[in-house]
Amino acid sequence: MNKKLNKRKIGRRNLALLFVDIIVINVIYFLMIYFHWNFSMDKYEAIRLLVRIPYVTLFYILAYWLFRIYKTAWRYAGLYEIISFGSATVAGTGAVWITDYVLMKTNQYMYLSNPQLAENAKSVLAPTASRYPLVFNVLPFSVYLDSMLIILFLCLVFRLAYRSYFLFKNEQSRRQHLSELKQILIIGAGEAGTGLLKDFQKNSYKFGNPVALVDDDISKQGLAINGTPVVGTCDDIELVCKKYDIDEIIFCIPSISDERRREILDFAVKTGVSVKIAPDISSLDNASDLTYKEMRSVDILDLLSRPEIKLNPDVCKYVTDKIVLVTGGGGSIGSELCRQIARYNPEKIVIFDIYENNAYELKNSLDLKYFGNPKIEIRIGSVREYERLKAVFEEFHPSSVFHAAAHKHVPLMEDSPYEAIKNNILGTYNTARCANEFGVDNFVLLSTDKAVNPTNVMGATKRCCELIIQHFSKISTHTKFAAVRFGNVLGSNGSVIPLFKEQLKKGGPLTVTHPDITRYFMTIPEAAQLVVQAGGLAKGGEIFVLDMGEPVKIVSLAEKLIRLSGFEPYVDIDIQFTGLRPGEKLYEELILPSEEEGMHKTENNKIFITAPTDFDDDALL
Repeated sequence: MNKKLNKRKIGRRNLALLFVDIIVINVIYFLMIYFHWNFSMDKYEAIRLLVRIPYVTLFYILAYWLFRIYKTAWRYAGLYEIISFGSATVAGTGAVWITDYVLMKTNQYMYLSNPQLAENAKSVLAPTASRYPLVFNVLPFSVYLDSMLIILFLCLVFRLAYRSYFLFKNEQSRRQHLSELKQILIIGAGEAGTGLLKDFQKNSYKFGNPVALVDDDISKQGLAINGTPVVGTCDDIELVCKKYDIDEIIFCIPSISDERRREILDFAVKTGVSVKIAPDISSLDNASDLTYKEMRSVDILDLLSRPEIKLNPDVCKYVTDKIVLVTGGGGSIGSELCRQIARYNPEKIVIFDIYENNAYELKNSLDLKYFGNPKIEIRIGSVREYERLKAVFEEFHPSSVFHAAAHKHVPLMEDSPYEAIKNNILGTYNTARCANEFGVDNFVLLSTDKAVNPTNVMGATKRCCELIIQHFSKISTHTKFAAVRFGNVLGSNGSVIPLFKEQLKKGGPLTVTHPDITRYFMTIPEAAQLVVQAGGLAKGGEIFVLDMGEPVKIVSLAEKLIRLSGFEPYVDIDIQFTGLRPGEKLYEELILPSEEEGMHKTENNKIFITAPTDFDDDALL
């Protein structure tokens, strides 16, 4: 039933076009001849023109039919259909001219072979014989040419008008549809932004409707990229969001300084609109291939005011084809350390940890990624037990040791100082002693900024650990001992971010100890990369310090995290100040005053080496 209705509808449409074509063809020929005769015509001349109507109509319509003009869906027509219509019109005109020529020759023959017929025709056609002496004659070439062009133009106008009508209706429908979609602002009108716009068009805007672009390039202001206007600079984000009622912002500028990037993201987050960011463009073959599905939500890490650390992978090749031991390897930092080490193709990674579950999960994930190369071994034990450590060293004879096992939670260690001493100080001493006894090539301790002028138990134990490493560096004849000192690690166990996220899930409030408290921050992957690189740079006895940029206010971190979650600080989610905890400082330091004078850069301008500290080894031991 539906197919019959469709055929009937198409038939009516073609019938209407056929009727229009017949009228246009004959009217145009009539007008062109009338114009050629200087706008004068008697009834005899009109009769002659009427005689031409059947075959003129027949040949044009037949040409259109043969070229399938009446089977064309003109609402979707393009250049091919226009060329086909032009070809059919030329063919129809040619057929009419040939017919006129044949009929003219036939008339001439009839008159010449029958003088009486010619005489009768002469007396009947006398008034117009001077300009149209025969019943059939070939018209002037200009009549055929002009008629053909005007017929082509008018018939196409009717068809394209029909097409435009549907395009107009479709455009109205499309605009209505787009207005109901998520309205998107794209930051960046370069190659990446253009590629993203193409992806929206390719997917029929099912992910949303990009209504505006902003870019700091003044030369792009006022332009339109794939139909989307560039309406301002990145400083205008808030105004653009209000004007265009933006529902989502996508940051898409790969070539920009870290400082400006964070500044722009801050503008975007403060609007309260959902913000997404493009992946690292260097991971793509072509920035123009960027797709919406690759976008990710902005994370708090994107808003931190510290520069990204660029490390030299060649320095880390000292672990290639070697056996590496990581104490505390199942922890948040230790597990990332294992992942970073695995990138450099060691022969084996030994995970030494007292907690088996995390170590087991890490082994599974590394085996799935690297298919058993490197081989991952797990040994359960505590660094407080020298004999257990010794057994593990004797079993594997590691070439490098990364000592990440430690108690790190400041308030808890204030309540249990003896456990901090056993695990941090004695554990470090036991591990360093085994490394020295078994001829390990490299030993790297993970330290903390809390070891500088410590005011708490955890920081004091870590400072002792640094001194232990420097002691063993003095007495060792083979092992290169070093320490890496860095600030808070975002996302690690006990860090402030997981706590804030849990508090957000419960609707707040977020708790901050003091409105002026500041901390240095770095990501877990950056910390792990730095530690691995330090092992390659170490000559013995160094304490490596990372240039971590400017310290961040914890309350500012809380406010940004609230905004990233789509809320307004102090309005939707409150922030409460609970007071400093035991042993907690308002701010941390990265170096001791005595270390400043001898501090110098390494080959990486973001990594520094502090001057060794003079101390009494006997007093330490």
